[in-house]
Amino acid sequence: MNMDFDPRKLVFIVNVVVVSCILGTVSGVTNQNDFKILNNFRNGLKNSQLLKWPEGGNDPCGPPAWPHVFCQNGRVTQIQVKGLGLQGPLPQNFNQLDKLQNLGLQNNKFNGDLPTFSGLSNLQFVYLDDNQFDTIPADFFDGLSNVQVLALDNNPFNQSNGWSIPSELAESSQLVNFSCSSCNIVGPVPDFFGKLSSLTMLRLSYNRLSGAIPQTFQGSMLQVLWLNNQDGGRMTGSINVIGSMVGLTQVWLHGNQFTGPIPDNIGDLTSLRELKLGRNQLVGMIPPSLANMNIQLLDLSNNMFMGPIPKFKAANVSYQSNSFCQSDPGDQCAPEVSALLDFLHDVNYPGKLASQWTGNDPCKGPWWGITCNPTNQVSIINLPKLGLNGTLSPSLVSLPSLLELNLGGNNLHGIIPVNLTLLRSLRLLDISGNNFEPPLPRFGNGVKIIANGNPKLTGNSPKGSPTPSDSTVPPSSNPESSNNSSPPWSKSQNSKHFRLLVTVVTAVGATVFTFLALLLAVYCLRKREEKKRAADGSLKHPKYSSDPSNRLKISVADNSSLEAQNGMNTASGTSGRLEDSNVLEAGNLVISVQVLRKVTNNFAQENELGRGGFGSVYKGEFEDGTKIAVKRMQAGIISNKVLDEFRSEIAVLSSVRHRHLVSLLGYSVEENERLLVYEYMPQGALSRHLFRWKSLNLEPLSWTRRLIIALDVARGVEYLHTLARQSFIHRDLKSSNILLDDDFRAKVADFGLVKLAPDKEKSLATRLAGTFGYLAPEYAVTGKITTKVDVFSFGVVLMELLTGLVALDEQRPEESRYLAEWFWQRKSDKESLLASIDSTIDAKEDIYESIYIIAELAGHCTARDPNHRPDMGHVVNVLAPLIGKWKPVEETDQDSSFDITLPLPQMLKGWQEEPATQDLSGPSQDSKESIPSKPSGFADSFTSSDAR
Repeated sequence: MNMDFDPRKLVFIVNVVVVSCILGTVSGVTNQNDFKILNNFRNGLKNSQLLKWPEGGNDPCGPPAWPHVFCQNGRVTQIQVKGLGLQGPLPQNFNQLDKLQNLGLQNNKFNGDLPTFSGLSNLQFVYLDDNQFDTIPADFFDGLSNVQVLALDNNPFNQSNGWSIPSELAESSQLVNFSCSSCNIVGPVPDFFGKLSSLTMLRLSYNRLSGAIPQTFQGSMLQVLWLNNQDGGRMTGSINVIGSMVGLTQVWLHGNQFTGPIPDNIGDLTSLRELKLGRNQLVGMIPPSLANMNIQLLDLSNNMFMGPIPKFKAANVSYQSNSFCQSDPGDQCAPEVSALLDFLHDVNYPGKLASQWTGNDPCKGPWWGITCNPTNQVSIINLPKLGLNGTLSPSLVSLPSLLELNLGGNNLHGIIPVNLTLLRSLRLLDISGNNFEPPLPRFGNGVKIIANGNPKLTGNSPKGSPTPSDSTVPPSSNPESSNNSSPPWSKSQNSKHFRLLVTVVTAVGATVFTFLALLLAVYCLRKREEKKRAADGSLKHPKYSSDPSNRLKISVADNSSLEAQNGMNTASGTSGRLEDSNVLEAGNLVISVQVLRKVTNNFAQENELGRGGFGSVYKGEFEDGTKIAVKRMQAGIISNKVLDEFRSEIAVLSSVRHRHLVSLLGYSVEENERLLVYEYMPQGALSRHLFRWKSLNLEPLSWTRRLIIALDVARGVEYLHTLARQSFIHRDLKSSNILLDDDFRAKVADFGLVKLAPDKEKSLATRLAGTFGYLAPEYAVTGKITTKVDVFSFGVVLMELLTGLVALDEQRPEESRYLAEWFWQRKSDKESLLASIDSTIDAKEDIYESIYIIAELAGHCTARDPNHRPDMGHVVNVLAPLIGKWKPVEETDQDSSFDITLPLPQMLKGWQEEPATQDLSGPSQDSKESIPSKPSGFADSFTSSDAR
């Protein structure tokens, strides 16, 4: 073997290795399969030069990176080619870009078969809208477990037969926005959309959808719902379900065949800004709650709405081509028309009648089944065998000339209203072949009742009642045998009461009668005095309440009942509603409505401070200058949900007190009024100063003020979680529920959604509530809560304080729409973080360190895993040192006879030997304590239930 060694060969080998390593590094930055797919993508385009990708380049991830391509660790994570005008297909192996997170291909001319995206589990944002894809594969949605936005609008998928959204999309539990307008979708709206707790936007306009809105949408927290302008059979059924979707801001249902009335609880949708219901077959009268809503756009045109045209508060409203009884807003219908429309309401507005009963005179025009007498009064209602469903309206008593009422052969149920016996002209009542229930009222002499074919009436008439048959009912000879069905105002009842009174007087004698008369007179005088005092209402401060007989009261349950219910349903046990009866008053919280009307100038608009889900808040001022804030529930939006929040707020704020929780001064419950009275916070909500300071001519918040506000809120929430006698979860912590006083010190407000926290680390399952953008992910997905959901919300508020951006804004670009997600991507890089800070802070180096600390704290508070979030005690400990550290004050005016520099024993000895300088002969008038001769010991302790 030749052992000679040539150094030149070694140098050559080393050079080859180095060059190979360099070349390998350069060519190996991008994953080769990713490069291959991108190359196929480019080669398939007709105008690939628009990409400006280098010819012969084999390293999309760079450096320098190819335009429109973004990478991490050599893998392609984003492709953004929006609006470049690219033409051609996508490679069919596109789903092998398995690290792809964001794909923006919108507003181009891509065509051909859309490749499957099956298995792209990292994909979060997909924009394929406004292209020309011909087909969409059946497995396109498989495995898209983390997708948040899917925009497929304006693609002619499967143009001939259409396609249905597959059930696999239900597995995309993080989906927030699904948009597929003009996509040729056929069939019903999938019911799983109502079960996706994170879904806030569903846009499916201009397709071929059919069927009803799924009942699974009941209570859904969708904010945007577009189902308008469906082709073919169009969508049908009622729209009642939208009344429960309280998060809705935009509802487009126009251009369909929806039927039935607008739900009465539409007023619960306090965030609603657009409601478009035109070109449907909706019927009935406009709910007052809708007319009173301050929405921006309301379209009710081309339906069959009836009754009077209300005076709408909407900024832009259209209602032409309906069946209103009058042409001018505010004008009321004729009494007979109102009675017939009430009848129509109770039989659920059958289409045949709703389309014919138009105008303000039932004796003119095509009022199906209505006959009038020569004096133009309704005399006959003849509606047999029309399949009517519902009950019989007592409003028919307002048709005094009614001779015949023929409703045989329908599906009516319930009881016959007893007040119909007052129809003195009635001669025929045919209710045969229905399902009415007993008792059958006793009608006057000569009224023929045909009631056979009602199974529940047959054989169930009370003793003395007429037999349901084809017969004329004779006058009653025994008024006591009518099962108390006669109205209390009837002559027979009055006669009976009078005879009973005469009998009593005769039996007890004149003396006892005189005594009873005296009692009656005293009672009447007392009631008159009570009414006079109630009408006066001259109270001047909320700590005084008006006469108890003039108001309804509710009880505030004690904490044990709160624990038992664990849902804050604090009034009247299990009924779920406030009872109209006097019950125990809680402390001095009850305030009369008259007082609150007076101090708010009858809830004048100029005193309105704001509006929310509960109603409106008004400023009030007493004669002594005391200011209050009055939250008023509008009568039109009263529902069990709102009443629960009303009770909850009273219950919580009656049992907790903290300087950083807004104080409840009182409440009022009277007839339809539900009012809560709070201390007045002059600077209003934090959100005003963060997001609307410029439009409101306010000064932007300084960094120091933001830190103090954050600490105040943290202390208030810490108290709710751990320092109060019970542990509470707020559930709706956000900048609009943080109020500021004159010194910009913060207090947490709005406790309508509060829940008692479960013990230790257990979670509590509850219905989804709160505000999107602030909701913790585990709550939005599972509905289960711990105190850590408030910690998440607080973290979002910290981000708002840092950036001046609202938690969720549909107007921002997609990548920054959700503040928490966007901020998470920027907080770790100091340069990106500082660029994200609110420009009004004018951040300088002296506050950089505190900004970094707050950003890190916000990140910890919004950790995806609730176990990784701190508790609020830790949050307080992080924030407190940023406000200012305590320093001892230099002593400038010391007592020269008392040297505090001496050791403690010498100080005590000197103090004991000091001659008395005070008269010890006895306590002075200003003091009830004597001065001890010497201390007995030292056991100083510093405790406070509200140390923070």
